[in-house]
Amino acid sequence: MNHKQYVIDDLSHRDSWRLFKIMAEFVDGFDSLNEIGPAVSIFGSARVPKEDPVYGLAYDIAKGLAEAGYTIITGGGPGIMEAGNKGAVDGGGTSVGLHIHLPLEQQPNNFLDVKCDFRYFFVRKVMFIKYALAYIVMPGGFGTLDELSEALVLTQTKRIKPFPIILVDRDFWSPLIDWFKNKLLTRKYIKEQDFEIFSVKDEPDEVINLIKKLVII
Repeated sequence: MNHKQYVIDDLSHRDSWRLFKIMAEFVDGFDSLNEIGPAVSIFGSARVPKEDPVYGLAYDIAKGLAEAGYTIITGGGPGIMEAGNKGAVDGGGTSVGLHIHLPLEQQPNNFLDVKCDFRYFFVRKVMFIKYALAYIVMPGGFGTLDELSEALVLTQTKRIKPFPIILVDRDFWSPLIDWFKNKLLTRKYIKEQDFEIFSVKDEPDEVINLIKKLVII
């Protein structure tokens, strides 16, 4: 059996300078986003093609929310992010992209009114949380699960005020929710009331109406 070897890089001599880069990202983010107005963050896979129904679903949700006066925030890349930003533009709203520099899938889409660039995921996640009144979580991979987990934990531990966290596409999310129930809940790693932190919807109108009901602007 082959074991992968890991090289440990001593970064101690660079840590102090890295702090200035981190601070600069926070300052740039705050300056760029302070005036965007009431916003909703939309997450989902960068690998979703335009012909995928999930792309159209994200577009319809973003367009409807933009028409209702909400700014749309995404990761600024392709796939679901592009669908969200395009929907925001077509709906007459403000389209924001929090763009992360990655080896793959790092190209920003062409539908951004406001673009922020980040090297550090944790800084970017602060911006998603700080400037969003609701989270819409479309089907996606590890990155999407990371954003979802962040919102669930911060809400569960009362680090932030509760806000709508909406998982879209019941068929996609049901196996994960079943795992929450069958593994986490049965072992008492979470509580029954933790399921009230999020909701699951399928149709754009369901998502839009729920946000308009819970997040009045």
